Amino acid sequence: MLLEKSLIEEMIAASLSTGADFAEVFIEDRMSSNIQLVGGHIEKATSAKTFGVGIRIARELFSVYGYTNSKNPSDLRKLASDLAKSFSNPERVSSVPLAEAEVGTRHQVRINPRDVKQETKVEWMQKAYRAAKDYDPVIQQVAVNLNDWVQNVQIANSLGRHVAEERVRIRFYVSAIAGKDGMMQTGGEGPGTGKGYEYFQEELNVEEVARQAARVAKTMLFAEECPSGVMPVILNNEFGGVIFHEACGHGLEATSVAKNASVFCGKLGKPVASPIVTAIDDGTIENGWGSANFDDEGNPQQRRVLIENGILKTYMVDYINGRRMKHPITGSSRRESYKFAPTSRMSNTFIDKGTSTFDEIIRSTEYGLFAAKMGGGSVNPGTGDFNFAVAEGYMIRNGKIAEPVRGASLVGNGAEILFKIDMIADNLERARGMCGSASGSIPADVGQPTLRVSSITVGGKKGAN
Repeated sequence: MLLEKSLIEEMIAASLSTGADFAEVFIEDRMSSNIQLVGGHIEKATSAKTFGVGIRIARELFSVYGYTNSKNPSDLRKLASDLAKSFSNPERVSSVPLAEAEVGTRHQVRINPRDVKQETKVEWMQKAYRAAKDYDPVIQQVAVNLNDWVQNVQIANSLGRHVAEERVRIRFYVSAIAGKDGMMQTGGEGPGTGKGYEYFQEELNVEEVARQAARVAKTMLFAEECPSGVMPVILNNEFGGVIFHEACGHGLEATSVAKNASVFCGKLGKPVASPIVTAIDDGTIENGWGSANFDDEGNPQQRRVLIENGILKTYMVDYINGRRMKHPITGSSRRESYKFAPTSRMSNTFIDKGTSTFDEIIRSTEYGLFAAKMGGGSVNPGTGDFNFAVAEGYMIRNGKIAEPVRGASLVGNGAEILFKIDMIADNLERARGMCGSASGSIPADVGQPTLRVSSITVGGKKGAN
């Protein structure tokens, strides 16, 4: 254990001494590594070890949070006592004695990042660099990033909860820039895992990842400008799920719902999507990018069916917002590190597979846009309005994928497009990303099968066809 149970119990007792009714201690020990290769040479290589303790104290709906990187028992007791000064209530609440720590046993790794030499990591990166650079003479620049971290956490609270686990994350990212006659386009691929480095030995082909990044860059370099207008749009699987994540998923987090700042407020049990849409947030997927044994309040992670056959079934709810909403917690509390108080966040969020095939969706679309890969975008979580770039796009003509187009953007409203999904394929895949919100930046999966939205406004520099 990172801290002795007796010391944690003292910290919790001090936190409750002035009338708070809930106290929580989050302890973190993290080892991280980051290597950046640009132009075939290592540009940056860093490693870091961090330790910290965060304490959250609450009474009813009011809470305070503080943290320290000290292990000194007197410093930790003082932090708890100082935070307790935020409360002054004659009514005292006693904590429940901590149970023996429950240790997470799922999501195990075979090759821990701490056991892999930097030289071995660089060899994989060099292979990827050469594969992308040699793909075509138009590839002018290639960058490769490899990040990994091992996070050990221990979480306890005044309800008697006491858990511990080790979380491993590895992210590999290749970016390729293609250029000709003053024009430049970028392609990127960023697989990641909650497994150890056995992922590189058994599953990940770094050269194929690099070639895909280079392929997208080259394809978009020679693509025509995308026409604008309202049209059917087919969103490909994997990272196509970023639109649901951003435009709808954040609106289902209690962080927004509890403040009445979501378009999904008050809609439990009501239709919020097409009847063919089922959306899930699952923090239990084995070695998933956003998975864990426990959430960051120490509750067991869950598989949450958010929308089932178009009907809103639940929100993602943490402890404090559960009090506000009078809604059961759902194991959805997450945070970047000990420096952040937790709140409700997504884990591995995806639209479930349908009954159509990819080919059927393409064949049944006379004209439209095929968004093969999505890029970044912006969303207003209160309204669901979004604007997303398409990183790789193709026109669909006469039921076939036709010429590539660049510069496409999708403009719409998340709550509205959920009702416009009229076909969903059976090729569900997920992709990795980092999600930023109130409790920091966290690893989160997005995903979906290929699906069709009957109409979206497509922005482009070319007039409508």
